[in-house]
Parts: sequence; structure tokens; C-alpha cells
Amino acid sequence: MPVLRLDDFYREGDDPLLPRDATGQVDWDLPAAWHAEDAVDAIIRLASTGKIHAPHYELGADRRVGGYDLVLDGSPVFVAEGLFADRIVEGCREAGVLADAVVLAPGGGRTFARRLVRDVAESRKPTHVLVRRGLRLWREHSAVVRRCELAGMRRRTSAEVLGLLEELSRPVKA
Repeated sequence: MPVLRLDDFYREGDDPLLPRDATGQVDWDLPAAWHAEDAVDAIIRLASTGKIHAPHYELGADRRVGGYDLVLDGSPVFVAEGLFADRIVEGCREAGVLADAVVLAPGGGRTFARRLVRDVAESRKPTHVLVRRGLRLWREHSAVVRRCELAGMRRRTSAEVLGLLEELSRPVKA
């Protein structure tokens, strides 16, 4: 299943619109840190042409460092995933390119552990920053899930999402 990583649409580290906290550190968890319009445009192009050249964002470098070709190769659906997916549900629905919108909602502790392992393995930021950020996101976890549900996303388990993707990928019978 082709996957478009919405985290690749963050603003560049020197972008004056990038939100910062009281210490001057970038707050990557605020929607203003992200280019929603670019993400929607990429989704529309991918849905209509079957291919795009997507950016690759290196969080440790605070910028886009190249890109990758994402090709549907005949797949009738693709997944766009990321922290701010709820911010583009309406735009994708209005453009007619939304098959469904779901939010995976495992417990905050599980999400914290997965995120920390991934972020440390990818050297996204210094470990103390990742732990501090991860603990804050753990505390905010249920609010994020509620925010997604209010945007029209349906809460689903991983197994339910896999079943949904299988169903959406089946050829339509005439």
C-alpha cells in the first residue's frame, strides 16, 4: 500500500512562520509548523495522476533534504499519515479525494514508546528533547484523538484499518 508521509511537509527550520516556544525552540507539534496546503496539493496530484515527487523532510536537519517518487502503480487507494492529518480531512473531502479518514488510537503509553524508539533510531533530535516532547505528547494524547474525531475521522484499531484498506483495494465489480 503506497504511503504519503505527511511529516515530510513541515516548514523549513529558518521559516519565519515556524512557531517557537518561550525558549526559542521550534514547536513541531503546532499546526503552524506544517504546510497543510502543500500536503493537500500533493494528495490531489497523487490521486489524480497516480504519481508525485514528494519531499523528504529530515527532522534532525530541520529541512527538506531531497524527495522520493511515490507511484500508485495501479493501487486504487493510498494512505496519507501524520500528526496533522485531521487538518486536511475537509480539504481532501471537498476535492473528492478522500476514501476515508481514520485515527489510530492506541493508549498514550504505547504511542509514547513507539514514537521514542523511532525518533531515537532516526536521530531526529537530542534524546532529552525527544523524551520531553514525548512526555508532553503522552499527556495530550486523548485531546489529539478527540481533535481528530471532531474533524470527521473515525477511531479505529490497527486490525480494523487493515481490513478497511483491504476492502478499499478490491477491484469494483461491475
